[in-house]
Amino acid sequence: MIRAFDTLTNQFDILQKRQENISSNMANVQTPGFQSKQLFQQTLEEVDVFNYQNGGRLNRRNDIGSLVFSNELAGSTLNTERGALQETSRPTDFALGEGYFAVQMPNGEVGYTRNGNFILNNQNQYVTQEGYSVLNQTNQPATLAAPNFRVVTFTNSQNLTSEGDTYYTSDEQPQVVNNPRIYQGYLEQANVQVADEMVAMIQATREFEANQKVLSTTNETLRKAVNDLGRF
Repeated sequence: MIRAFDTLTNQFDILQKRQENISSNMANVQTPGFQSKQLFQQTLEEVDVFNYQNGGRLNRRNDIGSLVFSNELAGSTLNTERGALQETSRPTDFALGEGYFAVQMPNGEVGYTRNGNFILNNQNQYVTQEGYSVLNQTNQPATLAAPNFRVVTFTNSQNLTSEGDTYYTSDEQPQVVNNPRIYQGYLEQANVQVADEMVAMIQATREFEANQKVLSTTNETLRKAVNDLGRF
């Protein structure tokens, strides 16, 4: 009986994380360069179920079978498909055909983003909306006179670590794109598929409801076991 509560608690935790991820994707539908993320889960390994009710003295192991108690989050996948390009006609907006812009993060680490919604600082250097310097091919701040943006790709973009606000870092050595396709006056829109996210939200909501019913039934069974059977 207590195992049922543990299983349900674990399932509620998984559903909450899935719902948080869906909410994050939906909240960034209008964020340029945003890449959606999907979580996937798997069942835990089966465990043997047995008792000692075998034999003449009921003291021998009796194998009943196996049982899967719950699920777990197995990981996530980043949607690296390019979003639609929207013309803005602003000279400080840029979109990429492939790869990521390199930017200088506040901690000194190099970050990567597909959000080309840049502005110019008082030194005519391109910076992000958060004020991070956009780097050129020599890892120096890109300037209005000679932007020459540093654009990179990764062998496995699934290993990118999200730092929030469309920024990523990676332990992998990136490959520099020598002649990147850069579209000035355009921004890449988020690649979030709203219809898919809505379906995922409905599915998660229904799973919440189903688990709540199981929780209610389990709680009622436990109540009867404690209050009613305890009288005998």
